[in-house]
Amino acid sequence: MTKHIIFTVTNDLAFDQRMQRICTSMVNAGYKVTLVGRLMPDSPNLPERPYRQIRLPLHYQKGKLFYIEYNFKLYRFLKKESMDAVCAIDLDTIIPVFLVSKARKLPRMYDAHEFFTEMIEVKRRPHIRMIWGLVERALVPRFAHGYTVSTGIAEEFKKLYGVQYALVRNMPQFYIPLNENTPLPAAVEDILNRFEEQTLPGLPFFLYQGAINEGRALPQLIDAMADVNARLLLAGSGNLEEEIRSYIFSKGAEKKVFMCGNVSPANLRHLTSRCYAGITIFDAYSKNQYYSLGNKFFDYIMAHKPQVCVNYPEYAAILEKFPVAVPMADTSPKTIAEAMNKLLIDTVLYQHLQHICQSAVKTLNWESEEKVLLESWEKLFLNGYKE
Repeated sequence: MTKHIIFTVTNDLAFDQRMQRICTSMVNAGYKVTLVGRLMPDSPNLPERPYRQIRLPLHYQKGKLFYIEYNFKLYRFLKKESMDAVCAIDLDTIIPVFLVSKARKLPRMYDAHEFFTEMIEVKRRPHIRMIWGLVERALVPRFAHGYTVSTGIAEEFKKLYGVQYALVRNMPQFYIPLNENTPLPAAVEDILNRFEEQTLPGLPFFLYQGAINEGRALPQLIDAMADVNARLLLAGSGNLEEEIRSYIFSKGAEKKVFMCGNVSPANLRHLTSRCYAGITIFDAYSKNQYYSLGNKFFDYIMAHKPQVCVNYPEYAAILEKFPVAVPMADTSPKTIAEAMNKLLIDTVLYQHLQHICQSAVKTLNWESEEKVLLESWEKLFLNGYKE
């Protein structure tokens, strides 16, 4: 009989490339899959996928009431669903997953996509961090099976909670890069047309793809653009979106920096193909950021685009083997500007990094990570329910 697995997240399923990859891989391996997330006021229609997609409608969209409402509705949903195993993605869905799996004696998996209690937006609020810390200490040790996105987070979890989680990194599926002659979808053409109209025309552009949230060093990146003869396209949304938009205008950077909001994974691939280079940047304020390994880093490589990148341990380990980026020792505006200008000025270096990207994609792809994911699930079903 086909095993049915339910995966739980708190985000909008439309833009979660990581979960799209994971769920598709599980279906291709013969599992039946349901992915549960949230319905937001501006949620786009979901495309057809080979797994079931559920978005729970909510009255509250942020803060404590959001988490309470979502966890309550997720618990009610899981309680009535037929399934063979359930997976909590991050700490904010772990409570209902634990309660239902324990009550029904179902195998459970923990996907530590983030080191949740080390996230900046949690860490800077001591009371909130204390609550999530209690949840983490109480429940993570009860999830004997799990995987995470970086070696650093896996080691922290082993040290703190005695769990040995597998490493499944955020890598894209292997593909042949698009080129400048590839026809653009209408949505991407619209973004690029508005970008050209509202910024200085003719300049190459760097692409930042990802959340517009705390800890992403975006103010420093915007400040750096004053000393860079190029433009910057920010593709993403988040809880600092309005603040960053205001910051751009307060710095007089609106002719160089443009925000286009969320872009679907398919369209983001086209957008990446048109940029000069990518940007992978985070502040090092917390272990979550310091040990991060963002999917954008691999997306740029897959598109054969050099990038500027923070030199934190996870990235440094990869750059030692595949030097596909100009590494940055810190995230000061001066350091960022120097790295970007190095890519702009040194065309020999740029072409060298492009060549290394072409080699790196043969190793740094989802097909290699998928094997670890499937082994983790095979092990869980082999061992069955663990109290």
